[in-house]
Amino acid sequence: MHIQPTRQSGQVLASSFLPFAEAWTLQHTLVEQRRQEMIPDTLILTQHEPVITTGRTTKSEHWQANQLALQEKQIICHAIERGGSVTYHGPGQIVGYPILRLRNFCPGPKLYVQKLEEVLIRSLKEWGISACRHDKHRGVWVKTPGERTKKIASIGVRIARGITMHGFALNVSMDLHPFTLITPCGIEGCQVTSMAEQLSQPVVVEEIPQTIIQQFSNVFGLPFLSS
Repeated sequence: MHIQPTRQSGQVLASSFLPFAEAWTLQHTLVEQRRQEMIPDTLILTQHEPVITTGRTTKSEHWQANQLALQEKQIICHAIERGGSVTYHGPGQIVGYPILRLRNFCPGPKLYVQKLEEVLIRSLKEWGISACRHDKHRGVWVKTPGERTKKIASIGVRIARGITMHGFALNVSMDLHPFTLITPCGIEGCQVTSMAEQLSQPVVVEEIPQTIIQQFSNVFGLPFLSS
């Protein structure tokens, strides 16, 4: 990964794979660098090894009942500082970490989360998937036959001294079974889906980031340097 500082545009750091612990450390480094105006606004896009992460509203019953099953699958748990409850990351899922000076884009975290949802809704539309917001829960959802909604993308953020970190996870083409071992986002009865499941065909994960980059640029009004 390489950063070219600029004040007129943002920078994308795209990696096909980055271990979760390394991504977490990288975020903290970039947050401080962005605070000091050493780097431009930055969007990290990557994939992780199988892990679950627990946010600030996680309860033990959201995941610990299946702790042994998770360990047998070598799925490690990371307790982190983002908002929200427990979620799963794994290969075939695009994870995005925007490192932005929030005041340059919106007045607060609520509108910021709505903008992230809009990025993903627009991105999915480009791939022929009609997605929406949920009346009660954050993230991005799709309606399936019978009007049942399934979650296709999770959002959990933190604002550290005016700089954003953590972000979103879009299920592209992945094994969804680990989600059954947790209570996704702490929502009882939550069902999870993926782009591949919705399209009933394989999706090449590496083709998705460019769509996200374009829609992120459109929604946030942030041009990016070539990634």
